[in-house]
Amino acid sequence: MSSYNATKINPQRFHKSQIKFILILTPVALFMAMPIVYIFNHAFKPISELFEWPPKFFVRNPSFKNFTDLFQVSSTTTIPMSRYLFNSILIAIVVVFASIFVSSIAGFALSKLDFKIKKPMLIANNIALMFVGAAVVIPRYLIIESLGLIDTFWVHILPGLAIPVGLFLIKQFIDQIPKELLEAARMDGANNFQVYFKIILPLIKPALATIAIVSFQSIWNDAGTSTNYINDESLKTFAFYMSTLTTGTNAVAGTGMAAASSLIMFIPNLVIFIFLQKNVMNTMAHSGIK
Repeated sequence: MSSYNATKINPQRFHKSQIKFILILTPVALFMAMPIVYIFNHAFKPISELFEWPPKFFVRNPSFKNFTDLFQVSSTTTIPMSRYLFNSILIAIVVVFASIFVSSIAGFALSKLDFKIKKPMLIANNIALMFVGAAVVIPRYLIIESLGLIDTFWVHILPGLAIPVGLFLIKQFIDQIPKELLEAARMDGANNFQVYFKIILPLIKPALATIAIVSFQSIWNDAGTSTNYINDESLKTFAFYMSTLTTGTNAVAGTGMAAASSLIMFIPNLVIFIFLQKNVMNTMAHSGIK
C-alpha cells in the first residue's frame, strides 16, 4: 500500500476525510454519555428537584445535602462505614487478581494443552454463559451451605473466581497465539508454567484488563452476597451498606441519599474503565479474528 493511501485511510493527524466520521460519531458519543451526566446531576439535586414534575435532566440548584445526609446517617450506625469500605476494597483486590489468574491459566490449558476432559469443560463453560445469576440462586446457596461458607469472608471471594465470559474471552485470545511459538519455547527447555508466565501472559494483557473490569464491577456492585449469605454485620460490603442506608429511612430522605450513594458506587467503575477501556476494545477486536 502506498504512503498516500495509508495516510488517506488512517491519517496520523487531522484529515478532511475524518469530518464525516466526526459528524456521525459526535452525536452518538453525546447520547451514550447521557446516563453518566444524569448520574452526576441527579446526585446533586435538592429534594425539590428530585420530586419535580415534569422531571428535569440537569440540576439547576446543585446541593451537597444528599451527601451530608448520607454521611450523617452513616455516623449513627453500629459498624463504621470504613469497615464496609475496607471489606469491599479487600474483596475486590483479591477477587480481581485471583480471577485473572484462574481465567488465564484455565484458558491456556483449554486452548493449548491436550487432556481427556478438555471438551466437556469447554461445553460446561459455554453452557454457563447462558445462565444469569438470578437463575442459579437456589443451587448456589445449597453449594455454599454444603461447603460451610455461610457467614464467612470466603463466601465473597470463592464464587467470584469463576467467570465463564472471562474464560471464553481469554481462550479466544490465546487461540490466536501460534503453536510454533510455544513449541520453540519448549524446545529451549521451558515447561508449561514457564510458557504460561513468560509467553502467554505478556501477549494477553488486553484480555486480562477486560477480565479485571468485569470482575471488579461484579464484585464492587454486589450486595446480594451480603444479603443472602452473611449474618455478621462486620463481614458485609460497602454495596450492601449503601443499599440499607437508602431503604432504612423515610422515602423522601432515602431518595436523595440513594442518588448520592449511586454516584459513590459508580465512580470506581468509571475510573477503572477509563484507564483500561483501550485494552477492552483490543480484546473485542481480537476475540473474533481467526
